[in-house]
Amino acid sequence: MFRKLSVLLVLVALSSSVTASLDDIRLPPGFVIEEYADVPNARSLALGSQGTVFVSNRKGRSVYAVVRRGDGSTRTIELLSGMKTPNGIAFHNDDLYVAEIDRVIRYVDIENHLDDAPAGEVLDISLPSDRHHGWRYIGFGPDDKLYISIGAPCNICDKFAYAQIIRVNPNGTDRETYASGIRNSVGFTWHPTSGELWFTDNGRDMLGDDIPACELNRAPRQGLHFGYPYCHAGEISDPKFGSGRDCSDYTPPAQKLGPHVAPLGVKFYTGDMFPNEYRNQVFIAEHGSWNRSKKIGYRITLVRLEGNQAVSYEPFAEGWLQREQVSGRPVDLLVLEDGSMLVSDDFSGKIYRITYVGDAQ
Repeated sequence: MFRKLSVLLVLVALSSSVTASLDDIRLPPGFVIEEYADVPNARSLALGSQGTVFVSNRKGRSVYAVVRRGDGSTRTIELLSGMKTPNGIAFHNDDLYVAEIDRVIRYVDIENHLDDAPAGEVLDISLPSDRHHGWRYIGFGPDDKLYISIGAPCNICDKFAYAQIIRVNPNGTDRETYASGIRNSVGFTWHPTSGELWFTDNGRDMLGDDIPACELNRAPRQGLHFGYPYCHAGEISDPKFGSGRDCSDYTPPAQKLGPHVAPLGVKFYTGDMFPNEYRNQVFIAEHGSWNRSKKIGYRITLVRLEGNQAVSYEPFAEGWLQREQVSGRPVDLLVLEDGSMLVSDDFSGKIYRITYVGDAQ
């Protein structure tokens, strides 16, 4: 019954979609958004040392490379194909790492082989093969470790070795759990000065329109538990698994986000193009709700920090949702060397570029 309901909701969502128009996107004064590249089902983003933007394509089974030409136009190359849900990608020491559901593959010296990708090396990391929340997100931390998300294989369940973020050496050795109690993180990053891990988490479904909140979390050290499946958003005891548990025993979110907004990519702004007030602040790509009577999300939000404390949560770019009709679903964010910010959209198959032009707008 649940599966039939999910399929019905997806069909309803598709029937209420419209063609994307960047004229509808609202940004703070002085900011401009434009198309950067066409990439089918564009998902995770990673930046190479030579400026190549690597893009995963979860539904299309491919990974792409977007190269910017001297005239500002871009060339899109299908780098890898025939893969199994290649959602997570990371670039490290000239190598590209791609995470399928049950394995991570390394492609050596990738930017010098964009038109003839080398054979990949499968790292010896045991990962579950469940498809439910099975698409991985990966990234390298300042400790030179590869971090990998392992989502819960369900809406709500209590299973060993799931609902966590693990880390390994670049060659796949010395696996350890870094954080647990995480339902499904599809985006994490590190604070540019403290090096602390921050990540988004998608709240559980089927508790109603307005609970629980999705989460932005901070993990300043290894070993913290963020509540799932016993406690949600730092304060809501789960009706099935929360009995005998105290929410105060778990790490609360740094910022509660909208309920069911599906936060995915998260990045600190580290460039010099945007005004100084955005420096080291948190941007989040909200993919958008699927099981809410009134849609929410489908935007980029900004969490302002004072030190490690979140002091506000506000829209930054919105307009992909108009009167319940969807024209785009932001997935991941990437700050380029010039300070502009890229946004992937798996619904429209686009990558957008946000720049700040100030009075020149």
